Amino acid sequence: MTRRYVRLAATLGAAGVLAGSTVAQAAAAQAATEEGRGAHAQHVLLVSVDGLHQSDLTWFVAQHPQSALARLVHGGVEYTHAATTNPSDSFPGMVAQLTGGGPGTTGVYYDDSYDAALLPAGTTDCTNAKPGAEVDLTENLDRNQDALDAGQGLTGLPGSILRMTGWPQTLLDPAKLPVDPHTCKPVQPHSYLRVNTVFEVARQAGLRTAWSDKHAAYDILNGPSGEGIQDLFTPEINSRATGYSGDWTKDNQATEQYDTYKVQAVLNEIDGYDHSRTAPVGTPAVFGLNLQSVSTAQKLKTSDGLQGGYATKGVPGPLLAKNLEFVDRQIDALTRELRKQHLDGSTTVILSAKHGQSPTDPTALNRIDDGPLLDGLNAAWKAAHPGSGALVAHAVDDDGVLLWLNDRSSAATQFATAYLLAQNGNGVDIGGKARPFTRSGLETVYAGEEAADRFHVAPGDSRVPDVFGVAQYGVVYTGGSKIAEHGGAHADDLDVPLVVSGAGTPGGVRSDEKVETKQIAPTILKLLGLQPHALQAVREEHTKALPVR
Repeated sequence: MTRRYVRLAATLGAAGVLAGSTVAQAAAAQAATEEGRGAHAQHVLLVSVDGLHQSDLTWFVAQHPQSALARLVHGGVEYTHAATTNPSDSFPGMVAQLTGGGPGTTGVYYDDSYDAALLPAGTTDCTNAKPGAEVDLTENLDRNQDALDAGQGLTGLPGSILRMTGWPQTLLDPAKLPVDPHTCKPVQPHSYLRVNTVFEVARQAGLRTAWSDKHAAYDILNGPSGEGIQDLFTPEINSRATGYSGDWTKDNQATEQYDTYKVQAVLNEIDGYDHSRTAPVGTPAVFGLNLQSVSTAQKLKTSDGLQGGYATKGVPGPLLAKNLEFVDRQIDALTRELRKQHLDGSTTVILSAKHGQSPTDPTALNRIDDGPLLDGLNAAWKAAHPGSGALVAHAVDDDGVLLWLNDRSSAATQFATAYLLAQNGNGVDIGGKARPFTRSGLETVYAGEEAADRFHVAPGDSRVPDVFGVAQYGVVYTGGSKIAEHGGAHADDLDVPLVVSGAGTPGGVRSDEKVETKQIAPTILKLLGLQPHALQAVREEHTKALPVR
């Protein structure tokens, strides 16, 4: 590991204000530790920026050396070689940050996956039902997925959204949940998680918790107890956006507006209120939010008259550059509020991302419609096995391939692999022209026992994909117009920022040690003076806290 202490004066030139603020922050942190729990923080604020790469952060800080993001980076420890989970999807990525475990341990492989042991949603005759169920943790679980409040029934939306409940479990439609064959009852998202969360450990220690994210299904972060988060604010991002066409992700300006609701919720929490600012409850010990606007700017080819994605390899285009500035303003608002409330010396801010986004090279894009590939696989299977049904029980293909099969035998997984690797055709490049692909756009395929081994689970585990395909760089499985996606296994998907800044950390440290975002979970507990080994996933995977000090 190389840990380089950055000389702020040399790095920032005449930016004396920044250097001064770092010194002041260090003094405040020292004062806070004298009054608080030893050398530990009193609060940890976690900010996850979907799609943000380490390269994006490096680029932005270089372009804006006096920005809030630059202050955050230079006021703490920056890990320049951090990786998120693989698959690099929102749910396994966020769950890892708050449990300390990867998909094989948590049982969470994607936001829309499959469990061969559960029964389909709506099952009432659990004795005779055939096991095998989709586990959908998206907006589809909402009572009303078209409503920003997920169906709560608030008037005056979107302006009234801060009045949304902090207990979104009540907004999930039980008829859409998979069913436990033993109890014949719906499985709530929090019950689906196999291990406990940071929030549960904090609550057991008598500390307050809060979180803000994009679907009511983020109830999963409550952990198996269902009670880890005291204030969970989850406005539905895929609801219809008032004043725009489509949902909040279809127009980047709409996504920014959506993100500001969550930022305001956290500002209220910093001030000692619940997210709605109606009840004084005290500033949470563990809290934070997820931001979406960078991800939208990476996916949309154009929005609000600006080009989306990257201008050239790793260089943000106009829309993405604008959104990095937007995120910087949100970070500035949060850190300013911490200072205003005299909490900056007792609060550690952690910046990371659930996932990256691929490709960052626009010339590499190859959009492949996976529908015909899956239809062809099922047809080939039926032709080879007369009288059989479809081979594929469930599929998720963003910029990787996850297949769960109705027949989980070695012969079936080998059949699926051979078929996919034999398919060639044409996709569509970023300019809309045909672009050839081979091997269904796949680089490597892990199937059956190989897939189980990759995720460190026993063969036959009810949740592990039967086929896990790593796509060729630049491949995005879509019949639409998006120019980037996540879920895959390339550097653009996995290489995310990780900054730990503020109370309990030295300033101006840059580490090139390879770390993982799952290490955030034990780090949060260690910063708060709690035991990282209270997390089941930490014990199972031997996940270490980040070397902050």
